[in-house]
This record gives sequence, structure tokens and C-alpha cells, in this order.
Amino acid sequence: MSEPVSEPVSEKRIVIIGGGMAAARLVEGLVARGLGPQTTVLAEEQHAPYNRILLSAVLEGTHRPGALALREKQWYADRGVDLRLDSLVVDIHRDRHEVELANRTRVPYDAVVLATGAIPTLPPIRGVVRMDGSLDPRVQAFRSLDDCGRLLDTLHDHPRTAVIVGGGLLGLQVARALAVRGIETEIVEGRDHLLSSQVDASAGKVLKRSMAKLGTQVYLGARATRLTDEGLKLDNGYTLETDLVVLTAGGRPRANLARRAELTVNRGIVVDDRLRSVDDPDVYAIGDCAEHNATVTGFVSPAWEQAGVLADVLAGGSATYEGHRVVARLRATDLDVCVLGEPENETGEVVEIANPVKGTHRKLVVRDGRIVAGALVGDLSRVGLITQAFDRQTVLGEHEAGQLLLPEPSNGPRPELPDDAEVCACAGVSAGRIRACRSLEDVRDTTRATTGCGGCAPTVRQLLATRPSGTQLNATKLSLEGTTS
Repeated sequence: MSEPVSEPVSEKRIVIIGGGMAAARLVEGLVARGLGPQTTVLAEEQHAPYNRILLSAVLEGTHRPGALALREKQWYADRGVDLRLDSLVVDIHRDRHEVELANRTRVPYDAVVLATGAIPTLPPIRGVVRMDGSLDPRVQAFRSLDDCGRLLDTLHDHPRTAVIVGGGLLGLQVARALAVRGIETEIVEGRDHLLSSQVDASAGKVLKRSMAKLGTQVYLGARATRLTDEGLKLDNGYTLETDLVVLTAGGRPRANLARRAELTVNRGIVVDDRLRSVDDPDVYAIGDCAEHNATVTGFVSPAWEQAGVLADVLAGGSATYEGHRVVARLRATDLDVCVLGEPENETGEVVEIANPVKGTHRKLVVRDGRIVAGALVGDLSRVGLITQAFDRQTVLGEHEAGQLLLPEPSNGPRPELPDDAEVCACAGVSAGRIRACRSLEDVRDTTRATTGCGGCAPTVRQLLATRPSGTQLNATKLSLEGTTS
């Protein structure tokens, strides 16, 4: 069977279902290619696409909710993009090439993109959901800006204690944010160490010790079973008295629309190298809801990579997606973690340096002289150089991997990042591109660096501050940390 003939790009109606970070990045790519007026975005939330990774910073109080917007609503309007907020899609009618909304409105499409993200997994804790289907007032989910707003509202009641269910990246961020606000926090994690999906048991022990120093108790190998008037009961016999329970225990691809439309779904919506559904050449999927080569993502960098590829595809280009090296950062006060790839699954020689007393653990997995994975806890002073070597698959000398794990000398100049070193893994931005910018605002607008996980913000500020003399920078802007406006 021959490949369906695509209609001219100038006439193609593009509908994007979802208003998250992947959708926002795709729109930017389409606008850059002149396809803004042909694009409709159907976003379920009432907010314009925003940076979900920085929600914990809003909870912590270091960012305003309004500062998370990736682009203001007017930006979309000025470029001809039809951004429809508070628009819940209930069906995709593939036979008629229409998308149906909850209010029975129908939107025609020539190409439809599913960017529906992931939905939180509700742990099986009795008493969390009441008889009428609502959550117990003490229980809060943490996935969206509205969730964050509701959690902030509960702080007006001055809770003294909080239990966070889930010891992953999000759980640690929420725990730290609440602790910074003076709330006594505890973490319940069902596995044997924190960040078990990203780091090994040794690094997990360092993290637990670091959390204890910051005032957070951690219960490992324990599962919450029931919420009662007395508190949260665990399967190890403990009952944790608490004013607040925050659920952060994982999520799964949101693929209900794809299933209703009879598209192939495994863990996520199965797509090919051009990010098309394997069942329909006019249906695409990107981000957390998509499954490519039996892999689903959960991080912003691969989602943005997919968005860039799909923008080219929809504009008639020949780009293909071959996977992406994931760099994940934990963003929380007094907690520094960076994970490269999948250090627990990759094979190779392990180079490791740990100092549990100082709270540091650094590990690289090296194969054929190249860094294929790594985990850095407590000291990210050389994360730029390590990330560059990982991303470019640089062949290292016999002793270079070990040298990269050594801490920066306390005195003497720091090695300067070369212009081609990658600074922002989320947006793929080099040090040279940062140095070419005039201010942090210029960096955000022209490169999108600092608008992903925010982990590159300190390096970006340092690069701007050490630019060649003769360039005046706005000192106020340099004091910001990864804000987006």
C-alpha cells in the first residue's frame, strides 16, 4: 500500500490536544515555520502552557505562579495560534477527521497531535477517597498549577506536619518546599531507597542522610495502607499523625483518547520515527503520552526533542526521532541531584566517589571510554563538563572519568566552559549561545534555556556575569533563578 499523499502544508489544519510543555514547544516550532495561523491548541487547564517542573518552586515561595507561563496568551494570539483554554477533548473521530470537545463542539483537523502528558497514579490507600468520591480534606495531589494553588491554600490553616507519599524526584521537591515553609515533613517510600528509579542504594542512603539533616524523616520499604482520624497508617505498624498528606507517587501516560480512537497503546501511544501513530498517518503523539521504540519518557528534554522533530515533519520536512539522552535535575533548596541516562540499567565500568559525611555521591558508567549514564548527588560543580561528555559521547582518556568526579578546587580559577559545551540539556543550548545573549530575559526569549527544569540557571547566570567587558547586563535580571515570564 502506497504512502498517503499529504496535502500542501499551506492548507493543513493542525490540532494539538494538550497544553503542557511539549505542546508549547511544538507550537513554537510551528510558529517559526510560519504555521501559526493553521494551528489550534486545545488545553484542558485554564492556564496558558506553563513550566510544570517549577511548581515546587512556587510551593517553596521562590517563584510566583504567574512567572511559570512559557508564553503569555497574547503571544499565541499575535502569531495567529488559536489557543483554547478550559477545553476538554472527549473523542477523536478519525473517520471524519474531527476532534470533539465536552461541550459537543467539533474541531476539524488534517493532522492531530496528542500531547496529553501523564496522569498521577493514586496509591491504594483506604480512606483517601471518601464515599462521595472526593478526596479527604487532608489529602492533596501535586501535578498541576491548580493542585499547587490548592496546596498553598491549605497552608493558610497553618498545618504543622505533612507526609509525602512517594520518594521520587517530585516527592523530594515537595518535601523540601514544605520544610522550607516550616512544616515538619516525612516521606513514605515503598522501595528500599530514595530515587530508586534513578540512583543506586548507596546514593539513596546519602540522600536519606541529607534529608534527615534538613529535618525530614524518611520511611523506606513501607507503604501507606489507610488514612484514619489518628493519621496515616503504614504496613510496618507505624501511624504517622499528620495534618496534610501529599500524593506524589508516580504517574502513567494519559492515553484514554487514543484507546477510544482505537489506536495502538502499550504503556503509551505507539509512534514511529516520525512520531506518527502506527495506525493512522494523520495522528501524532509526543511527550509523556507517547511510546517510541518501547520507551516512554517522563522528562522535558526528550519531549522537547520530539516537539522539534514533529514541527519539522508537519512543515513537510524529513526529520526523524531516534531517541534522546535524558538528563534529569532535581530542583530544591539545599538538594542537588543530576541523573544522566539510566545508571541503574546501563552496563559498563563504574567510576564512583562518595563522601556520606559531606552528603555527596558521584557515579559514572563508562563503556568503550564514553559516559553512558551517571548520577551526581550533593555536588554539581562539574555537571556542565560531565553533561557535555555524556551528550556528545566524547571518548575519555584513562583517568578523565575519575578526574571529572573530583570536586572543584576551593581556590584557583574554574575551568571555562568551551562555547560548544551544552549548558541547557532541556533546550539543547550551548555556552556560546548563552554568551551571545544580553540578559537572562534575552536568554529565555531566544534560546529557551532556564525555562525547562531550571537546573541550568546558575551556570547561565555565571556565563552572563563573566561575558567580555563592554557589555552592560541588568543586575536585577541576573539575580533571578530560572523564572519564566
